[in-house]
Amino acid sequence: MIEQRTRSTSRAAHREARDRETGVTRSLLGYGVIAGPVFIAVALAQALTRDGFDLTRHAWSLLANGDLGWIQITNFLAAAATTMACAAGLRRALAPGRGATWAPRLVGGYGAGLLASGVFRADPAMGFPVGTPEGPGAVSWHGALHLAGGTAGFLCLIGACFVIAHRFAGENRPGWALYSRLSGVLFLVSFAAIASGGGAAWATVTFIAGILISWGWLSALSIHLYRRAEPGRG
Repeated sequence: MIEQRTRSTSRAAHREARDRETGVTRSLLGYGVIAGPVFIAVALAQALTRDGFDLTRHAWSLLANGDLGWIQITNFLAAAATTMACAAGLRRALAPGRGATWAPRLVGGYGAGLLASGVFRADPAMGFPVGTPEGPGAVSWHGALHLAGGTAGFLCLIGACFVIAHRFAGENRPGWALYSRLSGVLFLVSFAAIASGGGAAWATVTFIAGILISWGWLSALSIHLYRRAEPGRG
């Protein structure tokens, strides 16, 4: 009788520990669900209300300039924190298996790129803020670091799309594999557009579309893994 009670208590404690682990994993993935929507909502709210900002001409990074620049800086830092939390959730949710190491690292690298984008402010350009001369303007040291951090982060997220696509292909989930691969390709195309477009409206709009696609992918992936999270994983 005592032995049965001991085993029952042990099983209950084990279940409780597994449930606690699952709760932590889901909480971390939850940050991945909200990271993109919050970042996009805050950026668009500024883009539509700040004097002189034109969505077809100005990159969202320029919002970090001016008297209200602290809003976009905070937005970058918050997005970095939630993305890094998501990366920790991915590490727990994907283990073991393909991509369990590199997908979280690459998403974490994207978070680091967002952090750099917030710490190192983009230079005023293209007539924004109001009073800034037209054209790209000179690049300062912090502007250069902003560009470098953003570029590294974008490439990390593109890489994560392909790593996750490989994972889903191995799990015989062709729909998710195609979605992940397509998201990576489209984001890469949009990044190439903004890098080579010279400030043209088509390039800016294309890059905004890529941003929406990539954040949407990360949210969808986080929701998918949140639902798949099982006690004891991680």
